[in-house]
Amino acid sequence: MTQQSVTMADVAKAAGVSRTTVSFVLNGRMEANIPEATRERINQTARMLGYRPNAAARTLASKRSAWFGLVTEIATSPFATDVIKGAQRSAWKDGNFLLIAPSDDDPGMEMLAVEKLLEQQVGGLIIATTWHREIIVPENAKSVPCVLVNCFDAAGEFPSIVPDEVAGGYAAAEILARAGHTNIGHITVAQGIPAQIGRQTGMKQALRDHGLSQEESKIVAGDGTADSGYHGTQELLAQPDPPTAIFCGNDRIAMGSYDAIKELGLRVGEDISIVGFDDQEILAPHMRPKLTTIALPFEEMGMAGVSLLNQMVEGSPIENRQITIGCPPRIRSSVAMHGQR
Repeated sequence: MTQQSVTMADVAKAAGVSRTTVSFVLNGRMEANIPEATRERINQTARMLGYRPNAAARTLASKRSAWFGLVTEIATSPFATDVIKGAQRSAWKDGNFLLIAPSDDDPGMEMLAVEKLLEQQVGGLIIATTWHREIIVPENAKSVPCVLVNCFDAAGEFPSIVPDEVAGGYAAAEILARAGHTNIGHITVAQGIPAQIGRQTGMKQALRDHGLSQEESKIVAGDGTADSGYHGTQELLAQPDPPTAIFCGNDRIAMGSYDAIKELGLRVGEDISIVGFDDQEILAPHMRPKLTTIALPFEEMGMAGVSLLNQMVEGSPIENRQITIGCPPRIRSSVAMHGQR
């Protein structure tokens, strides 16, 4: 008997029980008064025979698909594995399976990816992006429950999961303020995006809460690249009263900042303290000294996205249309107490 041909009737015959009893046990229904020993015998028999449930039949019977679709441009991004890992973990916990379709940040391909997932009868969709921003959701995504991860739509029609950029910026500045730094520079990511606005807002609030002010000359516009970190740090350290610490808008900016500091014969974590943002696994822990940074919670956002999608599929009311996930600090070696050498 092949695994594909094993049916509930076969399991029932081998276990010496009725097919109805097998159906209750293998579908996880606990309302029937079936002894635990019988349940265990049925499960053991099913495993021994190689029984596998028919997903399509289960969907028809329950009118609820066990499949969710994840549309993402980040299939090859360093952050992709964390989003997918979190989403898969949350899906598996509830007996769901995740189908992943790449979109390559192309609206036409995104719509096609959604269509292909809908053809597979997915019960809901998650759309995830590489960086936190506003997106236009494909029209065909409205045919099933849909959650946005690391992005949002202008009208707020779709519930979204986004990082708490403001709290992250606050935490970054607070690390430096608590280390005794009063002259703190900042190199931003690209102007006008949620990460730049939120992180800078949080930084300024933290400095105010610590009784510190920040001159506008100490804020240098970057674009998220290592080059902008390099040139921004040169600009800051050439000032008459250069900062003793720099909050870099992301880890790539911090990498460029390290190069500029070392070229000037200074030492990161001793002469100049640096805090980054993102906690890129391929960068932050491997820089010398290791970079203190603020982590983007990709895995947690993936988990929260599936959890919210489950609520929608089950018809539960959604109280908060946008959920923010905290960005935890990763304390390493690039920050020193000011005045201690």
